[in-house]
Amino acid sequence: MTVPTASPALMELAALGPRGPYVSRNRELVADVRGGPLAELSLVPALFVQRAMRTLSKAESPGESDREAALTQAGPLFSTGVVGGVSAEEYHRAVAAASGMPITFVRTASQGVGDYAAAAFDAARMARPVGAVSGWRAPAARSGAAVWVRRGDVLAVHAPANTPAVHSAWLDALALGYRVAVRPSRREPFTPHRLVTALRESGFGPDQLLLLPTDHAAADGIIAEADVALAFGGDAVVGKYGAGPMVLPQGPGRSKILLTSGADVDRHLDTVVESVADQAGTGCVNATAVFVEGDPAPVAEAIAARLADAPALPPEDERAVLPVRAESDARDIDEFLRSRRGDARSLLGDTVVAPLGDGSAALRPAVFLVDRADAPQARIELGFPCVWVAPWTRQDGIAPLRDTLVLTVLGDDEALVDRLVAEPSIRNVHVGDHPTTWSRPGVPHDGYLGEFLMRAKTVIRDDPGR
Repeated sequence: MTVPTASPALMELAALGPRGPYVSRNRELVADVRGGPLAELSLVPALFVQRAMRTLSKAESPGESDREAALTQAGPLFSTGVVGGVSAEEYHRAVAAASGMPITFVRTASQGVGDYAAAAFDAARMARPVGAVSGWRAPAARSGAAVWVRRGDVLAVHAPANTPAVHSAWLDALALGYRVAVRPSRREPFTPHRLVTALRESGFGPDQLLLLPTDHAAADGIIAEADVALAFGGDAVVGKYGAGPMVLPQGPGRSKILLTSGADVDRHLDTVVESVADQAGTGCVNATAVFVEGDPAPVAEAIAARLADAPALPPEDERAVLPVRAESDARDIDEFLRSRRGDARSLLGDTVVAPLGDGSAALRPAVFLVDRADAPQARIELGFPCVWVAPWTRQDGIAPLRDTLVLTVLGDDEALVDRLVAEPSIRNVHVGDHPTTWSRPGVPHDGYLGEFLMRAKTVIRDDPGR
């Protein structure tokens, strides 16, 4: 007689409220890219959100030394430890299965989050103006000084699912004394659940840090009850929150590379390809357009040749380098791309869908050649290695390069670099062989978060010695 094999138990992802973990009646299944069950995520109702956020508002933040110690401890715990009974490898496999991001990149991204947490206290200090002091008791305040203070007490975060790396973005807030409420993506809640749990296990109290999974109806309540907020998403999110001073939208990166006439394409090709394809092309810092002063066709062909042999494999495979989605989602992406590519010439075939035979599909790289610098296709950003290669001339100027999170400039024109660094809509400039994906703690991603969370306030006080 054959004994049926028991299905593995689903991981239970409770909400993390002000009184500890909370398992709600309303639970949502978190599936892998094949449609199989991975976890049950508790969704909290609007009333729970309201009460939890008001508890957060009434709490007192820990002192600086306690915050620094907790962040320093949480970093390695998140990266390599057992958190909430879940090992790092179990967590990596869950993220890969749910998001479709190759597991080797999941490991790299999650290590980066842990490294950032351990360094967040020092990184947060980088945003403070050199003329400001950290507190009113500083000796400088006796003659009048700028004191670096919070704009509020509670930060709300609407988190995305594209890569674990995005969760580095809100750690500075904890270092600066904010209490934080995170609404996780329902597609990949594993990273924020693990990070919040690791931070709580390292010393942050449940009245300092919340994880509030919700449906869309209750989600706006998290932002409404907070003092300031970070909201990740596409152009719709930027349009919804962009005009308000209390919400910082984190939209598409539209990162780019510029190869000027002084650049040696063969020497820089590794940098270009890494910018496009590192971390499976899932990040806002991945290059989605390459502008070439001169003939762009040889550059497009060289990129395509390097990406053509990327294997289509399940995300848990150690050799995987491409993102995987449910096959129906992959075909929707493919159809969107077909509808928008216009007259761009594809150098890697007519479809990006590579079915894996189990209900999922890898997204193959796409390289397109367009005929002018202002081609609208160059603004299309998708969560896999997809790049538009365009001609660029001095007459085109910097207009096609605007609205860019990271611009890597390859060439030797310092006057041009002066203009690009001065351009407000280009948020980061890498000069030379530094891929658009490069970063380290202490350098700003999209400006310092502290520029948004903090402000300088004048304080003058009596000298107690007089």
